[in-house]
Amino acid sequence: MSTLTLVSHALCPYVQRAAIVLREKGVDFERVDVDLANKPDWFLRLSPLGRTPVLSVGGEALFESAVICEYLDETRPPRLHPDDALTRARERAWMEFGSAVLNGIASLYSAGDETALEKAYAALRARFEQLEARLADGPWFAGARFGLVDAAFGPVFRYFDVIPPAGLFDRLPRLQSWRAALAGRPSVRAAVDAGYAERLRGFLRQRGTALSSRL
Repeated sequence: MSTLTLVSHALCPYVQRAAIVLREKGVDFERVDVDLANKPDWFLRLSPLGRTPVLSVGGEALFESAVICEYLDETRPPRLHPDDALTRARERAWMEFGSAVLNGIASLYSAGDETALEKAYAALRARFEQLEARLADGPWFAGARFGLVDAAFGPVFRYFDVIPPAGLFDRLPRLQSWRAALAGRPSVRAAVDAGYAERLRGFLRQRGTALSSRL
């Protein structure tokens, strides 16, 4: 099999998605971090959008996390997507929903004042209520099967080990259980290194936004 290199940024949640899938597959890979504030030329040649992650497969570069995760699922066992086409399509849609939730988290740490911050929390709470209504008995999104939707949401919930949840998970028992199950999954835990939380806290404090004062 081709040698795999994951071009990464230490705080990027989309990189975490790819790293989770790689570890679920038991695939050996090299991880190379780049400074997105000072992007090297070699990285821009690999990533037309200038974003992480990029997966280098024997010299061929794949960019965008959804593409990378789908490629890995098609080429490395075990399959994380369901066999049924309609169920698979629905789960792809919920992966995209996960990206919308990540955008909502970005709104939290970009809010310039308390009013904007409370509005961002309320919008994110509404997303989590939608998830609560969709989740079944767990422990994973699809029940007993860990899938690509779970890989997509592992980075989502990790943010709230640092960001104050402020009631986001209150009275949402299924979501709380899912969050706890993901936090204990070895592939999710290994998707970041030991310094992740402190780096994230430092990043959020440096932004000087309304959220910064709550950390």
